[in-house]
Amino acid sequence: MSDQTPPGLFFLPSWPPAADTVLWVALAIVAAALLGEFVFRRLRLPRLIGYAAVGTIVSAFGFGFSDGALRPGFRLVVDLALALLLFELGSRIRLRWLRSNPWLLATSVAEAGLGFAAVCFSLTFLGVDAQPAAAVAAILVATSPAVVMRIASESRASGQVTERMILLTGLNVFYAVLATKFLFGSLHAGYAGRWLHAIVHPLYLLAGSAIVAALLAWSVSLIARRLDLRNENSTLLLLGMILVALSITRAANLSTLLVPLLAGVLLRNTTERPWIWPRHFGTAGGALVLLLFVITGSAWSVEALAAGALLGVAAIVARLAARLAVTTLFSAASGLSVRQGVALGFALAPISGAALVMMTDLQAVFPEFGARLAPIVFSAVAVLELAGPIAVQLALRWTGEDNTDSR
Repeated sequence: MSDQTPPGLFFLPSWPPAADTVLWVALAIVAAALLGEFVFRRLRLPRLIGYAAVGTIVSAFGFGFSDGALRPGFRLVVDLALALLLFELGSRIRLRWLRSNPWLLATSVAEAGLGFAAVCFSLTFLGVDAQPAAAVAAILVATSPAVVMRIASESRASGQVTERMILLTGLNVFYAVLATKFLFGSLHAGYAGRWLHAIVHPLYLLAGSAIVAALLAWSVSLIARRLDLRNENSTLLLLGMILVALSITRAANLSTLLVPLLAGVLLRNTTERPWIWPRHFGTAGGALVLLLFVITGSAWSVEALAAGALLGVAAIVARLAARLAVTTLFSAASGLSVRQGVALGFALAPISGAALVMMTDLQAVFPEFGARLAPIVFSAVAVLELAGPIAVQLALRWTGEDNTDSR
């Protein structure tokens, strides 16, 4: 009996106290929320600048990651936050617009293709091998859906530039995911001689993601006939359905980026009704988005910047120049003024969570190859995590589509 007796004062905490993960996450949320509100009210900048700045500070103290892998808990937060944002983005994409204005599709294909080529050329010119340069270029085709949707929502933006920014962002994510998966296939063929994988892998990804996306869209449409998805309980139901779809996607090794995006697109284009969701699906979604920017803001290290800062900045400049050239040259044909075309090019600048997801997926399958890309991608993300949101905000203000002051 004496052996089982606890020591005296066993109920007191140990000293020094050991802080658990929940405490650090809570402190990060509090700090990010406070800093985000400060930069929004005092500096008139997007709140997510404050969120990302907290992640940058965390990383500056050595708590970031530079091995190309997100911790499982962090990866779940990133996947779920991006799923909410991509589903919301997809539900605002009208494919009929591309049919009625073919120059929009031409703009999308040209800015993605020229951006890919420009990044490849700039990196190979600076001494990077062709295959790693192509991999970085494929990842950087994506525009950050998180930044675009957050800024558009926060500023209550509306207009031609806003709608085209959302449309082109969705298409860019689609192109980037397919390009990286074709890259996976080519790496399988090159490293293991599995040439069949170069074709089967992308086809499996696209077909499987489309099936899961169709099931999610059908389920949401079915429930929407009986429930108002704008009330709190229905929002939680929708959040749970997206989480279930995300779990199936992860279990089947499909794309956590494509499934919610395609589901939103299918939902929007198979019915005439407009889909209006609570911003980021309520408080829970807002907390996930906040954590998303804190996590992506910490996705750098001194070592990564030292190894890839020059290449990362070169990739950013080449990518931005290509997008500006295309959106400006195609502006008149697609129905925009030159001013709007330039603004659209800047609005497509951000990269963030989606790039990290593709980078970590690549690193998980091909660690040695991924390690060669990580410093470049992380450096580009570190720069545009703070500069990208400002570029979007200024672009919307320049065209008069930012309605922040009208609240």
